Amino acid sequence: MAKKALAAMSGGVDSSVAAFLLQQGGFECVGVTMKLFSGSSSSCCALSDVNDAKDAARRLGIPHYVCNFSDAFRDLVIRPFIETYQSGGTPNPCIDCNRHIKFGRLLFRMKQLDFEYLATGHYARLERSSGRVLLKKARDAKKDQSYVLYTMTQDQLAHTLFPLGDLTKEEVRGLAREQGLANARKQDSQDICFVDNRDYAGFIEGYTGAKAAPGDIIDERGNKLGTHKGLIRYTIGQRRGLGLSYGTPRYVSAKSAAGNTVTLGEERSLYTAALTAEGLNFISCSGLDRPIRVKAKTRYLQTEQEAVAEQTGPDRLLVTFDRPQRAVTAGQAVVLYDGDLVIGGGTIQQP
Repeated sequence: MAKKALAAMSGGVDSSVAAFLLQQGGFECVGVTMKLFSGSSSSCCALSDVNDAKDAARRLGIPHYVCNFSDAFRDLVIRPFIETYQSGGTPNPCIDCNRHIKFGRLLFRMKQLDFEYLATGHYARLERSSGRVLLKKARDAKKDQSYVLYTMTQDQLAHTLFPLGDLTKEEVRGLAREQGLANARKQDSQDICFVDNRDYAGFIEGYTGAKAAPGDIIDERGNKLGTHKGLIRYTIGQRRGLGLSYGTPRYVSAKSAAGNTVTLGEERSLYTAALTAEGLNFISCSGLDRPIRVKAKTRYLQTEQEAVAEQTGPDRLLVTFDRPQRAVTAGQAVVLYDGDLVIGGGTIQQP
């Protein structure tokens, strides 16, 4: 009897080809698209994407259904996104969506329907070794998404398939063209799926119905330099759009929700040698019993950096870099690697 797999289909080329590869692998496959948010025309949330997923499923000859997770998405992704910005951090909602929705609600639904696996179009690889399921980088380094998957548990990994892990993006598009999929040339989503035109502040104000409160822009000595337009409009390392000019460049070096202040400093102020993280999840091990050498990245598109990681408490991680890192930002994730292997990671606290 064929194994049963639920294919998460967003309407994009990656998830469509993932469903095709499941079929080729002998799986009994059913496609499902998640209804998450109706207030955006962006990818993953638009009606056109549901139609693209239905069209791909029809082309592949597999059933297709839509699951409404909009309430969970509101509570577990959008609200934390807003709260993190309002508290002075910079969130990564894709990580929360993977943690709570794709590999939370959808995987639970998969088990309810008596399927064995949930397959997605993520670019990452899985390997089973010594009783653990290991998460590894994708073959296509430019498309690797292991950073946003670091929160996955052993149970989630054991019931997940990443059919694209050994393929390049060009190979995926080639397969889509061969199968006559209409989304073969569809552009990839480049930003947060529920925010139009990268206007995060506008989204937050529109969603909450409250304008962000202005406050003081100060220098690192506490002297007032001007007035900001709300904390949610600024991020660590920002130089443009400050409304102030100097003889030498100034950057946002800190934000304080308690004082409602934005601090400007010179380039050197953006560098930090160490960070702490909480909300830890480990994949290749159950935890760190000693300091270890790692490569760590603090942003999705950042190249990993040499560092030492030490678990200083049940849910606290200290990462010390060989070279100070620029614009380490609270709310983002630090993910630890050993070569292609994801060790684990956590949410960065105030550096």
